[in-house]
Amino acid sequence: MSLNIIWFILFVLIISGYLILDGFDMGVGILHLFVADGDEERRISLNSIGPIWDGNEVWLVLGGGVLFAAFPIVYGSLFSGFYAAMMLVLLFLILRTVAIEFRSKRKGEGWRGLWDFIFFLGSIALAFLFGVAFANVLKGVPLNQQGEITINTVLDLLHPFALLLGATTVALLGLHGAVYLNLKTTDDIQDRARAWIPWLMLVFCVLAGATAVWMYRQGYPSVTLYLQVGWYWVLPVIAAVAFIALYFMVRRGQEFWAFVCSAIFIAFALYTLGAGLFPNLLMSTTNPAYNLTIYNAASQPNTLTVMLIIALIGMPFVLLYSAGVYYIFRGKVRLEPDSY
Repeated sequence: MSLNIIWFILFVLIISGYLILDGFDMGVGILHLFVADGDEERRISLNSIGPIWDGNEVWLVLGGGVLFAAFPIVYGSLFSGFYAAMMLVLLFLILRTVAIEFRSKRKGEGWRGLWDFIFFLGSIALAFLFGVAFANVLKGVPLNQQGEITINTVLDLLHPFALLLGATTVALLGLHGAVYLNLKTTDDIQDRARAWIPWLMLVFCVLAGATAVWMYRQGYPSVTLYLQVGWYWVLPVIAAVAFIALYFMVRRGQEFWAFVCSAIFIAFALYTLGAGLFPNLLMSTTNPAYNLTIYNAASQPNTLTVMLIIALIGMPFVLLYSAGVYYIFRGKVRLEPDSY
């Protein structure tokens, strides 16, 4: 297996890690105004992610670092062509962070209500923007021979397919957040979170089905590849099994295994889309010859080798840190004097 393929796989794995971990953070925010009723329950909602949300965002930094070092041409194209969109992502990341930290600094109902809304807004906007971004990667962008994305404004990225996948991503992460709240909370807030799960599953199924039909009818390259390579179907089948198992785990009160099924589903849904893109990283709607792939957009082999050595040394520490934090803060949320 070549270094280029190894780094493509590692990049997809890191992005899936981000979607699973920071995904339930965003999901909690998406449901924050609907599941949590009153100040105490909203504090419980925030404290379910309080000790871990900032560590989860490390995976986004890792993903950006891998893209910068392993596939710098793609990094340059994305961050120049999607500059306005990236600034929006950064804005909502900051707003969500500030909302979590500032909400409980004062006891006023208006103060806390404002930050609750900003936490919700930042979470749903981030989920939507990530879906829009991936939709443009799947559809392709106006990429020229120099690797430059030629768009006029950020509104050019908001075509119907992008809006559809953005809404699908909101439903998916909202579902993931509901499953997480079901795991971490008790009493009324847990009952409300559990009640949201089947409805969010239904909404997601409708939107995801519409997305698949859209991609098939438009002849997207990722769909064409699945029709040509038989074993690729293993990935969506595993995702489907995990999705169905999620429903039964929730029905049986298996809160931890329901969350595991949700995480597996998100991971294999992303692997399904990533495999459909391979070996492309960024496709051109101008001319397929201008596509940026894991071969023509990669760093030199010696760079990829050194990076792989560093990754093999460093990644176990990241995984141990994450596992340690989740182990320390396991169990149901209990409000303490120093809680958010």
